[in-house]
Amino acid sequence: MPKSFPAATEIQLSIVVVSYNVRYFLEQALQAVRRASRGMQVEVFVVDNNSVDGTVAMVEQKFPEVELMAMNENLGFARANNAAIRRSRGKYVLLLNPDTLISEDSLEKCYRFMEEHPEAGGLGVHMIDGTGAFLPESKRGFPSPFVAFCKTFGLSALFPRSRVFNRYHLGYLSEHENHEVDVLSGAFMWLRRSVLDEIGLLDERFFMYGEDIDLSYRIVQAGYKNYYFAETTIIHYKGESTRKGSLNYVRIFYQAMILFARKHFEGRKASWYIAFIHLAIYFRAFLSLAANAFRRLWLPLADAVLLAGGMHFLKNFWARYHFHNPDYYPPVFYQVNLPVYLLFWLGGAFLAGAYDRPYRVASLVKGLLVGTLFLMAAYGFFPQEYRFSRALILLGTGWALFSTLGLRMALRFFQEGNIRLFAPERRNYLIVGSREESKRVRQLLYLAKAEGNYIGTVLPADEEARKKLLEKAPSDDLEENYIGSLERLDEVVRIFKVDELVFCSKDLPAERITWWMSRLGPNLTYRIAPEESPSIISSSSKNLPGDLYTVQVHFAIADPRMKRFKRLLDWGLSLLVLLLAPLSLLRLRSPLPWWRKAGMVLLGGHSWVGYAGGLLERQDLPPLRKGILTVADTFPEKTSMDATTLHRLNFFYAKDYEPLKDLQIFLAYVFKQ
Repeated sequence: MPKSFPAATEIQLSIVVVSYNVRYFLEQALQAVRRASRGMQVEVFVVDNNSVDGTVAMVEQKFPEVELMAMNENLGFARANNAAIRRSRGKYVLLLNPDTLISEDSLEKCYRFMEEHPEAGGLGVHMIDGTGAFLPESKRGFPSPFVAFCKTFGLSALFPRSRVFNRYHLGYLSEHENHEVDVLSGAFMWLRRSVLDEIGLLDERFFMYGEDIDLSYRIVQAGYKNYYFAETTIIHYKGESTRKGSLNYVRIFYQAMILFARKHFEGRKASWYIAFIHLAIYFRAFLSLAANAFRRLWLPLADAVLLAGGMHFLKNFWARYHFHNPDYYPPVFYQVNLPVYLLFWLGGAFLAGAYDRPYRVASLVKGLLVGTLFLMAAYGFFPQEYRFSRALILLGTGWALFSTLGLRMALRFFQEGNIRLFAPERRNYLIVGSREESKRVRQLLYLAKAEGNYIGTVLPADEEARKKLLEKAPSDDLEENYIGSLERLDEVVRIFKVDELVFCSKDLPAERITWWMSRLGPNLTYRIAPEESPSIISSSSKNLPGDLYTVQVHFAIADPRMKRFKRLLDWGLSLLVLLLAPLSLLRLRSPLPWWRKAGMVLLGGHSWVGYAGGLLERQDLPPLRKGILTVADTFPEKTSMDATTLHRLNFFYAKDYEPLKDLQIFLAYVFKQ
């Protein structure tokens, strides 16, 4: 159906995107906006909150039609949006996150819906994450005390379709139908200008989170309606589900809820709500800590239980078979020997990367065998009363290999339906795009050192058109592996056991990308290669933030092995500080005693060396613990360094990291005192 918008000299839509160090996501988002804006009178604002990742230069170079507002500080979400809204002229205003990908028809369909529904003050759309899974924050109810209680304590998750217990995400309303809702998501918030003029802009007291709830509430209070519009789909890489495990998110989100309660509730209702929110902060923080600990420790603990149980039976067997004495091993075996054996075996597996995701069987086997070698070497130094039998250690090694491999075999069977432990670790990937884009994407993946088995390319055309394209292909292009057609993509994925799909956005409309992601489901990894971009964007899990492959940056500190070595060095330096502190050998000028600093590091809240400038985590650098020292502490002029200089120090520290760097910074600081 052709577009037929009424002729208008006024701007139909003002799009506002607030960006902070998400250059590659923003580039893809603006390309999608450019395509979706054709045929409409649209103005686009990008408000950059003092990014240091080249965002401003990228927008100026690649999107000259965009009105760029480069701030010299991080204004937060509300203030930054308001700054652009005040300069905008559109009949409607769209607040759009930079980590989104809108479909080619999104703007047209939303515009028509709002024109046909004059009672609508705001509009949200059907959103999916980077795995193709529906994002429940696409439609939400107001967070009344009871609604917040159900969400905080898991009743909404236990009864997702309940009208009573899941009013927060309105789980009883179909995601595939249009509905009147309470709250719009700030990731895609379509607003009527006249309503904003009446009720005011975003409340700037909300720095991050909660401002969309507050504005949605004021729209309804003014007598207008908010709608969830299911007829167009967008991708939102970093939805709420990607942040809910963060303690920082828990703190900021619930503080925003307290501000909302104080603003809109009165009397006892506000008091009860605020008291409940304080309780919820601690409860959700506890859940986040417990969930994070479980994700990290459940597999090592399961291995430890299997090893300990096996060693119990092996000890009894060897006592009877070899020593002919069922009481040969004294109780001290369980108190000393068994814990030491487990420490060597599991420690070797840990250092070899057996518990890094994705789990690698080769790392497990190598770690157990190396642990055995060190255990056998250390055995000779055990006191005589603890040297029972080397044969039991060898038997235990055999059981360790058998039991841990068996556990992983069972896990693979339940997760993937097969028991191929030693299947190739390189994942099979398929490209959907033209010949030219396919070659460009493969070159990007090669330069980015992204491991994978290239299965082939699916051309974005039906079977008949595909054959005609191949008939016209150059002779040196005939050996390329072009398989299947787009209309049969699901069959190609199944037959060739594809793990990852890379969509070329130059050749495939965003609407088709989102359709295929929803159809194929969350068991695949989806990546999108924006047009003329050196990056490939993806989100491999709905519980993980979006990530990207780029040919420009490879951070050594993001490698799990380097993270592990950094943490081991932290522990080693902390123990050294604690040993020397009583001897008064570390007389360092500091408002906080160094023994307390060592304790902070050992407890896991800090690292000895962190980013400079008070930086804990930012989206263009791998996250680190807060540092007792920083990468700038060895420079005399650190107090006069500007934000750009500090970022460059942080950048090169993360990019070229090795544990020796931390040791050098630590020693330089110590001897400088």
